[in-house]
Amino acid sequence: MRGANSAKWVVGAAVIALAATACGSGGSSDGKSSAGGSNDGIVRAWWGDPQNPLEPANTNEVQGGKVMDMIFMDLKEYDPSTGKANLEAAQSITTNDQQNFTIKLKPGLKFSDGTPVTASSFVDAWNYGALVTNAQLNAYFFEDIDGYNAVHPAAEGAKPTAKTMSGLKVVNDQTFTVKLTQKFSTWPDRLGYKAFAPLPTSFFTDHAAYLNKPVGDGPYMVKSYTKGSSMLLVPNPNYTGPSKPKNKGVLLKVYTDENTAYADLQAGNLDVDDSIPAQDLSHVKADTDGRYLNQPAGINQTISFPLNQKAWNKPGMDKVRLGLSMAIDRKTITEKIFQGTRTPATDLTSPVLGTAGGYSPGLAGDATTYNPTKAKQLIEEGGGIPGGHMTIAYNADTGSHKQWVDAVCNSINQVLGDNKACVGAPTGTFADFRNQITKGEETNPFRSGWQMDYPLIDDFLTPLYATGGSSNDSKYSNPQFDALIKQANAEPDTAKATALYQQAEKLLFKDMPVIPLWYQNGGAAWSSRVSNVKENAFSYPVFTDITVNGK
Repeated sequence: MRGANSAKWVVGAAVIALAATACGSGGSSDGKSSAGGSNDGIVRAWWGDPQNPLEPANTNEVQGGKVMDMIFMDLKEYDPSTGKANLEAAQSITTNDQQNFTIKLKPGLKFSDGTPVTASSFVDAWNYGALVTNAQLNAYFFEDIDGYNAVHPAAEGAKPTAKTMSGLKVVNDQTFTVKLTQKFSTWPDRLGYKAFAPLPTSFFTDHAAYLNKPVGDGPYMVKSYTKGSSMLLVPNPNYTGPSKPKNKGVLLKVYTDENTAYADLQAGNLDVDDSIPAQDLSHVKADTDGRYLNQPAGINQTISFPLNQKAWNKPGMDKVRLGLSMAIDRKTITEKIFQGTRTPATDLTSPVLGTAGGYSPGLAGDATTYNPTKAKQLIEEGGGIPGGHMTIAYNADTGSHKQWVDAVCNSINQVLGDNKACVGAPTGTFADFRNQITKGEETNPFRSGWQMDYPLIDDFLTPLYATGGSSNDSKYSNPQFDALIKQANAEPDTAKATALYQQAEKLLFKDMPVIPLWYQNGGAAWSSRVSNVKENAFSYPVFTDITVNGK
């Protein structure tokens, strides 16, 4: 989410490039809540229904991550402008060997229910997240902690031999220690990701009640939550961090049609919309009298192949996958229809990292270069598309995905001379779409994307492509890739570590588990009722800074 927040799967906006189709998925918004009226000081914002209940270690997509970002304060937090990891709940994180860490908390921290945030709040949460029987999607993020293999054995169906990781020790209420399996110089910078959030005692004593009304230690607290409808957040009176809300709360309204949300924005019934419909990108600035931002973000968009399906992973299919990538005319799509909000991808990270941080423009080489002749040759040499026909799955409720999927398919079809070789395959909602993927039920390529959890190159690689990674939805596995990632993690010299990560990334353009499409900007429009709207480096609105005019 974020990256990743949390790590997160991206809900982007796109419009048609190479095929002419209409927009709109149908649906309605929650317009019945009395919260968010004209004079109550509450910001009304667009929201998509999260995939899962809002547990930090089980949330690895954008919409759930948006809430995690608002209700939890981690040991570190990422600067909204630069993405730099700064100490937040932690008073200090120290190490003498980059493998054993001592973490001391700031005094007086409390959850929104008034209970104290202690060292055990973190240790218990991390142990819960790692334990295989709890089936948390983000369990992989704890793999570097000593004893992870005992609580989360690698063999499918194997039972844990312990319930807690040996590498976590509570020293006192304010201090705990962490022992990693190997040296990992940048490990502390991961600790702003919400999988590492603390959990209150009530999470364990009354789990059902927590899921109905999550409790955190961040700037906001949940006042009410109706799944599929809305969530009302209000300032947390126990929050002592630096990001205190400048409004009286945020009403997140679930929309099943982004066109309805945009109409509500124009009608004054919605204040912040960060999912602008594709066809409105060209005139959103005029529609809102300039109340619109479009800025680079740590996001990329891809198409993933289901390598757990033999048809897509048999000998020769690497050529087919590469050929399909080379059959996509990214330049035309981004220039003609994305209105300056996308840039063709030439690696698998994001320009916001900078070259020093691991962004490597051109690393993909020919893999992302449009070459119809070579593309067709590779696809034919590899044995062709399985069954002669493929679909690209996507969720139809947000992101105008139909338009760009149709455009990509049209590009592939033109290269192959077959207008039925590729077609889009919609799923009604984002939650259902993600559930199909996490269950391994997709049998054809599917739209994917990544919103960084933290601004390091390893976040664009490890969760997505390491064997067993928390967001490795393509089920890709390459021992050489895994070895390079571990070597990079253990390298204390940042420049040398980055070079090793890039070596690992190069393997991805040989194996092609995914097709890189484009880097995505963050964008949002807002009503005249609110001011001070901006987005952070992860493309989330910085809700704490938004003010309601006259309040």
